[in-house]
Amino acid sequence: MNDRMRIVFMGTPDFAVASLKELVEHGQQVVGVVTATDKYGGRGGKKLIESAVKKYAQEQQIKVLQPSNLKSEAFLQELKDLNADLQVVVAFRMLPEVVWNMPPLGTFNLHGSLLPKYRGAAPINWAIINGEQNTGVTTFFLKHAIDTGDIIFQESLPIAPNDTAGSLHDKMMHLGAKVVLKTVQAIANNTVQSLPQNDSEACDAPKIFKETCEINTKMDVQKAYDFVRGMSPYPAAWTTLDDKMFKIFDCNPVLAERQTSELFETDQKSYLRMWFTDGYLSLNEVQLQGKKRMQIKEFLNGYKFI
Repeated sequence: MNDRMRIVFMGTPDFAVASLKELVEHGQQVVGVVTATDKYGGRGGKKLIESAVKKYAQEQQIKVLQPSNLKSEAFLQELKDLNADLQVVVAFRMLPEVVWNMPPLGTFNLHGSLLPKYRGAAPINWAIINGEQNTGVTTFFLKHAIDTGDIIFQESLPIAPNDTAGSLHDKMMHLGAKVVLKTVQAIANNTVQSLPQNDSEACDAPKIFKETCEINTKMDVQKAYDFVRGMSPYPAAWTTLDDKMFKIFDCNPVLAERQTSELFETDQKSYLRMWFTDGYLSLNEVQLQGKKRMQIKEFLNGYKFI
């Protein structure tokens, strides 16, 4: 097999565009992309929003498929007509076997962790929340159980003490694109030696919901700091202030003996501290429900604590 094999790429957000762009710019033959259907959004929900992958694919004049049902006969026939040798999946939904088993060289996925650690929908968030100092990316062949297929390549990535889910996402996006290209080239050259995952080392990274993001004020301050970093900038860690959701995007941890029984401490001008068992978070950027995201001095200028 030469490096001009026919590839179908599946993905939706900006994270996936980096990998698609890497393949295109290195001369890989991407004959089609599969991405999410267009959705209405924006102010008033009146703007039709196209996926980042669709926009890039159209710029490159690559055929775009946007199935609402991955098992529909019409979509399966369209996919089959592309006659792909290989399918590449980056940040897309779960595929039925009839799709991932279609091409002769199989389908591989890029995952944002060092599998088998952090299998699931939110590996970047949970690695930071759990205080990990290292993570990475993995390419692996798809099979029935999610994120369990044989590993092709892995590359490690350190997690900096001040990394957020946002900054780590961007680092991983660029590293992942290079590993996707490396994987495609190895498959084309028939040099892949994939290895099964060791299930005994597995841990999960489940999908994050609104309830997951509430800060536990009984944790220690370092764990609280990691929790905020792991949720920033989206979906954002929150607590309650005046019966409203109060999101925290940026802060600094300080070890200190607790001086107050209140959750918050402030001088009403320059600082707002949120206390935990062994110290406090000095809040830098916050958002009260119904208000815009603000730096702490701007927030305190318009909000008075009783």
